[in-house]
Amino acid sequence: MKALTILLFTVFVAGPAHAYLDAGTGSIILQAIVGTIAGGLVVIKLYWYRIKNFFKNRTPEEPKDRNKN
Repeated sequence: MKALTILLFTVFVAGPAHAYLDAGTGSIILQAIVGTIAGGLVVIKLYWYRIKNFFKNRTPEEPKDRNKN
């Protein structure tokens, strides 16, 4: 509780920073956003079958034996 109080005090009582953001900062922020979205899409693609089966509430089908007639 004490740490939360200190954190809130620091955030709300802090004065202006007079910070400088150079031209590359916007590019880095954009790269982080695009990278996060791309990473999330890759994770969804890798686990798509499991996600689909989770929402269908059924077990995955077993592969059929090709040697069986």
